[in-house]
Amino acid sequence: MSFEQITYEVADRIATVTLNRPDKLNAYTATMGSELVDAFERADADDEVRCVIVTGAGRGFCAGADISGGTDTFDSARNPEVLKRRSDGGWTMRIFNCRKPVIGAINGAAIGVGATMTLPFDIRLAAESARFGFVFAKLGLVPEAGSAWFLPRLVGIEQSLRWIYSAKIFDAAEALKGGLVSEVHADADLLPAARAIATELAQRTSPVAVALARQMIWRLASEGSPQAALAVDLPLTHAMGASAEVKEGIAAMAEKRAPNFPLKVSTDMPAPYPWWTAD
Repeated sequence: MSFEQITYEVADRIATVTLNRPDKLNAYTATMGSELVDAFERADADDEVRCVIVTGAGRGFCAGADISGGTDTFDSARNPEVLKRRSDGGWTMRIFNCRKPVIGAINGAAIGVGATMTLPFDIRLAAESARFGFVFAKLGLVPEAGSAWFLPRLVGIEQSLRWIYSAKIFDAAEALKGGLVSEVHADADLLPAARAIATELAQRTSPVAVALARQMIWRLASEGSPQAALAVDLPLTHAMGASAEVKEGIAAMAEKRAPNFPLKVSTDMPAPYPWWTAD
């Protein structure tokens, strides 16, 4: 499968997805959204991929929606792609449902959809050049792409509202202070830092255990009681505890060697997964 507005590369068990409209600062289009869905489908199905990095080509991550269509850009009556993208969850839900860790290497502008796109990522690293903005109110819009769910869980309600009410552009230092990103790096060091994290995950951890943990943390963090987590982690602990995965992990630890976990995310997820479909 070839892509027009992103690139997709796999090396050392890491898939790198690069938004690739550098002449437009990687401004978002419906085509880019569809290609992101396809890229995450591909990464999720490939057992050789242990982690996904998302970054932008050139000087920016994503400078927001491509508004070359003028006022029709956000009008679902005139632009049916807008309604489709919002009604089916598109890339938001595809990233949320991904069974691989997702790391954002955010370079340059990440404005509007360029900022909300990063919220379903598990880890966000920013370059010193990064600039963020939840600018919807300035355009007469509301927070989109599920950001009203994601953002408060990442940075809290007060910080979310301050950024959304002001619609201001803020730098990487403020993003770090507010909890939107976990690290800030010199621009040249950004991708190497993201790859170092991804490599550590790929070499040391069970892909099935990581896939389960990702969904547990995202889906259970907003439950009102730990009882909901206990109801999920107990059967998963029983299932994994009896598996070849745990036997290999313990043996590798005892023998002081790198583990070679046998289970595959594509075929060997335990029976309690996906637990949320019973709701």
